[in-house]
Amino acid sequence: MHPLLVIQPEIQEAIASGKPVVALESTIISHGMPYPKNVETALAVEAIVRKEGAVPATIALSGGKCRVGLGTDELAAFGREKDVWKVSLRDMPYVLSKKLMGATTVAATMRIAHLAGIRVFVTGGIGGVHRGASNSMDISADLTEMAQTPVAVVSAGIKSILDIGLTLEYLETLGIPVVTIGQDEFPSFYSRKSGYASPLRLDTPAEIASLMHTKWKLGLNGSVLIANPVPESEEIPAGDMEQYIDEALRAAAERNIIGKEVTPFLLQYIAEHTRGESLDANIALVKHNAAAGAAIAVACQSVM
Repeated sequence: MHPLLVIQPEIQEAIASGKPVVALESTIISHGMPYPKNVETALAVEAIVRKEGAVPATIALSGGKCRVGLGTDELAAFGREKDVWKVSLRDMPYVLSKKLMGATTVAATMRIAHLAGIRVFVTGGIGGVHRGASNSMDISADLTEMAQTPVAVVSAGIKSILDIGLTLEYLETLGIPVVTIGQDEFPSFYSRKSGYASPLRLDTPAEIASLMHTKWKLGLNGSVLIANPVPESEEIPAGDMEQYIDEALRAAAERNIIGKEVTPFLLQYIAEHTRGESLDANIALVKHNAAAGAAIAVACQSVM
């Protein structure tokens, strides 16, 4: 085992014996939702993964180690503490060497999941090309990590605060298959619609597992992005969300919010100005993704 990894015994046994395991990120706990909703959601997501027949593995950094699997008290600590680092790849050496608490983004979670031998990862939405990136050059490390790390990512699409069209173009350039479950239109996180056609569509976990296996058997490195549309009853119409996103982007510019602080600021601003409606949608889509990801991890057993 890698010297910087600490894997919970249940997860270690599941990986060793080929049982389905689903990686879960911790940024959504520390930076994506307010306390105590964040901890309640994290525990509910782990329970959903178990109900679907897989073992959950929430990933974070603490004590100079990459933790694969957190206990209830550890989850609560990541939800309560105010000074938890938001950790992408560039931050990992610093946070680990200083033995700080770090909540992992999509990129960092993927890297640690791969080190541990986990093939399926569930999140809310991925990062991507930010609006105005032609000036800011703000493109998430999630994309470059997806180009090289063979871990499938189940999400509700690209976060709608980003430039979805440019992100889809960049994913094509990187050779990352983008599959939407059960519909032809690519979703936009809070909404089932984005105005963009999905590059690929598959309807069952077995089909998705087969695509993953085929890609990696060909020797093609990198991820598969699996877009799982938010349940219709929980979605916020894309047009309505766009108004709130525009307001949030203006507020971020006025306050000179930049870098890795942009996404948490925008999500919090939108949650406050939708009177919690966006938070409810976020919680619903993460739970929905957990069920889909676990079903895909189970289906992988028969093809990998």
